[in-house]
Amino acid sequence: MAMTDPERIPVIIGVGQVNNRPDDPDQGLDSLGLMAAALQVAAEDAGVPLAEIDSLAIVDQISFHHLGKLCEPLAAAIGASPAINYQSAAPHGDTPVRLLNEAANRIGAGEVRLAAIVGGEALRTAAGRAAKAASGEDKSYNAVRQVATRREPNYAQKHGLSAPVDVYPLYENATRAAWEQSLEDAQFESAEIWSRFSEVAAENPGAWIRKPASPADILKVDERNRPIAFPYSKLMVANSSVNQGAGFLVASLAEARRRGIAEDRLIYVGMGAAAKEPASILRRDRYDGSVSMETSITRTLALNAMTVEDFDCVELYSCFPCVPKMARRILGWPWDRPASVFGGLTFGGGPIANYMSHAIVSMVEKLRSEGRYGFLFANGGFATDNHCIVLGNRPIAAASFPQDFDYQAEAEAKRGPVPELVEDYAGPATIESYTVFYGRDGAPKAGVVVARTPEGQRTLAHVDVSDAAMLAFLTDGIAEPVGTSGQIVALDEGFGWRAS
Repeated sequence: MAMTDPERIPVIIGVGQVNNRPDDPDQGLDSLGLMAAALQVAAEDAGVPLAEIDSLAIVDQISFHHLGKLCEPLAAAIGASPAINYQSAAPHGDTPVRLLNEAANRIGAGEVRLAAIVGGEALRTAAGRAAKAASGEDKSYNAVRQVATRREPNYAQKHGLSAPVDVYPLYENATRAAWEQSLEDAQFESAEIWSRFSEVAAENPGAWIRKPASPADILKVDERNRPIAFPYSKLMVANSSVNQGAGFLVASLAEARRRGIAEDRLIYVGMGAAAKEPASILRRDRYDGSVSMETSITRTLALNAMTVEDFDCVELYSCFPCVPKMARRILGWPWDRPASVFGGLTFGGGPIANYMSHAIVSMVEKLRSEGRYGFLFANGGFATDNHCIVLGNRPIAAASFPQDFDYQAEAEAKRGPVPELVEDYAGPATIESYTVFYGRDGAPKAGVVVARTPEGQRTLAHVDVSDAAMLAFLTDGIAEPVGTSGQIVALDEGFGWRAS
């Protein structure tokens, strides 16, 4: 039953985002400073003093992780003493949407009237300070990979599958084969979607890179667009070397009216749905789809009694092309319409877990000026976490809070059998998916095959990138490697793949 009590109807009343890029990265803001600045912009947008918020939710950050929990320092920085003050347990890409859903639930339950959600990442500042501290030593800085490899390497990591950029190509290559696309067609689809992201970013003052890129620019691999992990190049992956913060304020409709906020500034929050894949990438049932992604998208449509035709704009999470490509097929969003209101994680900017806060800000700004409803799809981890929600510049008839947005049981009911994992297999096998990793010089440095044994078990094998014929077979697009047969052989350094 739809909620009719304005005290229990959640609306977004203020949004703010900041880019911080001084000439000397060492002089940039840290994550705490970015969050405080973003909330100040949101407060000015709403005309509401931050001192009056009764809930503060923070997206966990990694660039200044040594600062610890930022709940109390941020509250002090903005002059607030919220009764509810917490930080997400981990920096996952779905977090901003989940925190929005939680704020909507608290408003629907009558627990809060005015909530703030914010995040910020200062990897550009952190890199600048790390480079200065290196004093001529290796100045490379990859916080994302450092976070992923803090513990003793596991089986997947020993084969090069450590950071998201290593893993998402497994989905890209598997979906290409499942959709019966040629490599050329699949890459063209990615380039077209990414080019539209760049056009959106070019028109968005909050975006990090505001220069359009044509599909040809994105497809051309050279020193400025070097290969990263096959088939992705630099312009197809998230750009985390940013200083960006974004936040927004959510209130009850009654509270917004009491404060005199104009009706055309209010954006209504619809219902959301979340589901996730197993944490281990090798415990997934498949790489050519995601039942948790499917569940979160289709359930959100059903909860809000909507179809894709109801949406004038969408944000389909875009850390790597396979994600929006899978999501748009589930949602039914045309590939020739922009799949972002912010500009995507390459051009808008990829501030780790806080990207969707920027998307929410941009969605609010867009809906204030045009259209009716917008659909937000968030993804996090290693294609692990999914959370969708709907926003509208008018009441969403079916929405009712609080709601249980956890649809994990529904996703599990759809999940196929998970292959048994074997770590010491040698013998005949077929390629389930694969990728090739490249160094900063653009040369292939390693590769991995995810293989299935004749009994259906899953295992991993290294690729010898010095084998020119093998490398060509995996990357030239003449034949589809997924599904082809080969042999896994025992080597001194592990197990290697040999094509038949």
